[in-house]
Amino acid sequence: MLYPITLVEFQGGLQLHVPDPDKLKPTYDQLVAINPDTAFPFWARTWPSSLALTAFLGKEPHWILSKHVLEIGAGIGLPSFSIAKDALSLLVSDYSTEAVALMEKNIQSLGLSNAKAMYLDWNDFPSDLSADTVLFSDTNYDPEQFGALLTLIKKLLEKGATIIIATPERISAVSFAVQLEPYVVHSVLETVGIVETGHQTIEIRIFVLSV
Repeated sequence: MLYPITLVEFQGGLQLHVPDPDKLKPTYDQLVAINPDTAFPFWARTWPSSLALTAFLGKEPHWILSKHVLEIGAGIGLPSFSIAKDALSLLVSDYSTEAVALMEKNIQSLGLSNAKAMYLDWNDFPSDLSADTVLFSDTNYDPEQFGALLTLIKKLLEKGATIIIATPERISAVSFAVQLEPYVVHSVLETVGIVETGHQTIEIRIFVLSV
């Protein structure tokens, strides 16, 4: 692992190995000094959307109970690991190979026999890959990726999947959300605390999509 990891306990007693937040930026700075093209590891943080999606699935587990679940752009994979024991099968995926390696470590650490980690680029999505429920947590942050992401979501919906998206209500993402409206069957707001400040909160919108 390029980034030092530490064991963190989340709500419900779930323990995951995650990149040490105190060492993330210093390690990144060291890597950039060696290679200026090093991408910042956005996957390595516990984002508010992942906390909101985890809370939502804890309140409404019927969306994933005894189902084949896929998380795309999972990063650390907190929402997936929080429901692993309730899902029939679990596939956690990310575009970062280091994120996938860490998810594999957590699968082994948790002793999950029904879970797999996979490298996955949503711009080159395997045509034979399907799931009952597909999770997205704060993946709609780059407007340049909206087209590819919407195309994938529509393909998954056509295959009969239920899609659950957790997203901050960014102005830049309004056009993305508007295109989802015909498929929204359930929508709630989850309020979560921002880990870095310890006292501020942010509202995250949860969309459940189906055809």
